[in-house]
Amino acid sequence: MSIQQESRVIAMAGIHNFRDYGGYAARGGRLRAGRLWRSGQHSEATPEDLDKVHALRIATVIDLRGDSERAGNRCLRHPEFDGEVLFHPGETASAAGRAVHEEMVRDVRTADDARQAMLNLYETLPFRPVLVGTYRLYMQALAERESPSLLHCLAGKDRTGVAAALVHHLLGVHQDDIVADYLLTNTAGNAEARIEAGARHVREGFGISMDDAAVRVLMGVEAPFLERAFATVRERHGSVEAYARDVLGVTPQVLAAMEANLVE
Repeated sequence: MSIQQESRVIAMAGIHNFRDYGGYAARGGRLRAGRLWRSGQHSEATPEDLDKVHALRIATVIDLRGDSERAGNRCLRHPEFDGEVLFHPGETASAAGRAVHEEMVRDVRTADDARQAMLNLYETLPFRPVLVGTYRLYMQALAERESPSLLHCLAGKDRTGVAAALVHHLLGVHQDDIVADYLLTNTAGNAEARIEAGARHVREGFGISMDDAAVRVLMGVEAPFLERAFATVRERHGSVEAYARDVLGVTPQVLAAMEANLVE
């Protein structure tokens, strides 16, 4: 059996949405547990949080944020962390210092507005040049490195969610499991604290006229968001596999190496 959803999550005081997205049935076996980690940013991590992360022996961190996000919210690392942090330089959002879900919300007032903004956002995520650059680095790392890795952005839900879903799809995880893992963002850890923190940031940047329901949509995930990203990929490239090959550099050889490292 795969890892129970609730046992995937590691409770942290200052890191939101920290969880293992391995353990699912995949093509030829099952994804190894303890190899594929995902989360939000670590800028507010406590010493206890950093001890928990260090115990996982994570050797590669993939930071999907833009340069200004990293500068404004420096991620904390354990004193003994000696791994590598990978990212493609530049901005992944069009507004410097903003997360991608924040750049879409200037005209959002209602939950329906928020849903449309998120659908529009997800059409763009697989094709943003800087984000694509980091996705490429991630796929290469999964092919070349056997050690555990951690994938994160600001909230660990959109840029991270698409990347994790791509890895799942390429390794043959069932669509139901892909969606279930994606939706786990809505309940992982202290979701209410994450929503509250995100709401403060959104309101500071875009005013207080936004409905509470709209804020909750922006700070959560819904299956149609991910479906829109994959549908756009298929419209432009014919298949997810062709997109991964042509845009992310996941050749058959790279995919075989990923499988060797991640499937048991």
